[in-house]
Order: sequence, then structure tokens, then C-alpha cells
Amino acid sequence: MASSSQRRRALPLSFVVIVLLILAGTGPAAADKSGELTVFWGRNKDEGSLREACDTGIYNTVIISFLTVFGHGRYWADLSGHPVAGVGADIKHCQHAKNVTVLLSIGGDGDHYSLPTPRSAKDVADHLWHAYLGGGRHGVFRPFGDAVVDGIDLYIDHGGSANYDELATRLGERGGVLLTATLRCMDGQETSGEAAAATGMVGRIHVRFYDDRRCSYDSSERRPFYGAWLGWTARYANASVHVGLPAAWDAASDGWINPAALVFDALPLVRGTPNYGGVVLWNRHFDRRSRYGQTIKGML
Repeated sequence: MASSSQRRRALPLSFVVIVLLILAGTGPAAADKSGELTVFWGRNKDEGSLREACDTGIYNTVIISFLTVFGHGRYWADLSGHPVAGVGADIKHCQHAKNVTVLLSIGGDGDHYSLPTPRSAKDVADHLWHAYLGGGRHGVFRPFGDAVVDGIDLYIDHGGSANYDELATRLGERGGVLLTATLRCMDGQETSGEAAAATGMVGRIHVRFYDDRRCSYDSSERRPFYGAWLGWTARYANASVHVGLPAAWDAASDGWINPAALVFDALPLVRGTPNYGGVVLWNRHFDRRSRYGQTIKGML
């Protein structure tokens, strides 16, 4: 009969190779600047708490997702069954005990948000400031209590592009608010995220190199991936641009890169770009299972 250790699932060879290289202090990361690792949290109750994600020690930024309803006088955050009551304390723990940046992402794949008028953009900016950021107006409920997120991520897939530039400007003018935009790799300049990014208020761009075969990485044909990367980094030369990837093969319809190919082929293509920022994983639920982030962390 096999022992319990023999019955355990063997680690992928790519994982073993990369870990050995990290321990040896070698590998492609030494040649260029290192990047940060970001993960989306809040998409599955089984992913564990926000505190647990930060306690792994592998993430520089965790993005709470999503505020799914806004723009028409109503606001609602969908955290996939996570108890909201404990999130505020977890935010403080992540920020102060673990030095992890915590953002709130607005939008997502639902269709209950839009900014129909400039006034609605102002109202949403005011709500975000007083409900999640450094404000605190009487009568505005703060779901996370007195915890203050470090910034807002724009993950806008629906509702049109109008007035997101106004939202970004309003938030950026507050001061001390980190604005990021998570965009599909083939988005055009007419989209909401691009409109916001064009204001110059967005400090980080997360490009989703998945769910779109036109720009997903392919080791046999790198030009679509690399060409898209060069386009984004040139367009937003003053922002930090991050590679968005699925954390497991089943986390997206395409775009997953095995760790060895990422570390030794895909990342060397992008790391030499002056505004390369790191990797953004979708999402913590898949990363907890696959340990993808743990595998690549030291090689970014």
C-alpha cells in the first residue's frame, strides 16, 4: 500500500524547477527590475478571508471585487457571500501588519452600473469618497466601517463609456487616492476604462491578456501578445502597466500560461519595458488552489 506521502499529488515539474532557481538566486528576474503581484479577491466564498490572502505574504496588492451597482442613486457591493462585517478589520490588518495595498474594484461583469450624466459621475465619486475612502459624511453608510481602502479600480465592462473621465477626475482631485483601471487587452480608446485612463489620473493599468485569443500569449506565435503589450505601455507611458493573467487553466476561457513559460518566455518579453509593473491574477479562489502566485512570485 502506498504511503500517505506517495498518495499526495506530485508538484508540477515547472513548479519544482522555478522554486529551485529562486532558492539558488538565479533566473531571469535578476536581469531586470522585479514586478509586483496583485490578486482579485471577493469572487468566491471558498477562497478564504481577505486577511488570509494577505497573510500568504505573496501579494503586494489585493483588489476587493466588486461594487456592482452604482450610477443611479443605488449602491451595492457583491462579495460572493463573504461576511462584510469582518472585511474592515481585515483591510487594516493587510495595510498595517502586512504592508499590502487594498483597492476596491467597481463594475465587473454585471449590468447594473453606468454613469448616464456628469452629475451621476460626481455622485458616484462622492459616494466612494465618503463610503470607502477618506471621507465620512453623515448619513453615508460605510460597509467596511472606519477602514479606508487605498484606492479604486475601474473594471468597467458594461454601461457605455460616458462620464468615466469625469469620475476619474473627481476621484483624482481628492488626493491620496490610487486609481487603477483593469481593461481588456483589445479594448479601444472609446471604452470607459480608456476614457478614465486618458485623464492622466490613473496610475496603474491592468491589461487582461485572457478571454480574448487575439492577444493571449502563445509560445508558437508571440507577436499578438507582445504587440498588444507594446501598444499599452506606449499609450500610457506615465502609468505602471501590469500583465493580467488567469491563476489557473480553468479561471478563464483562454490566456493561462504555465509557470515555466511565463517566467522564461513571456515575462522576459515585457520586463524590459520601463513602465512594466508586474502581474495581476484572476483570482484568489483559483490562485489558492493552483498556487500559481506562490510559484511565480520570486521571478517577477
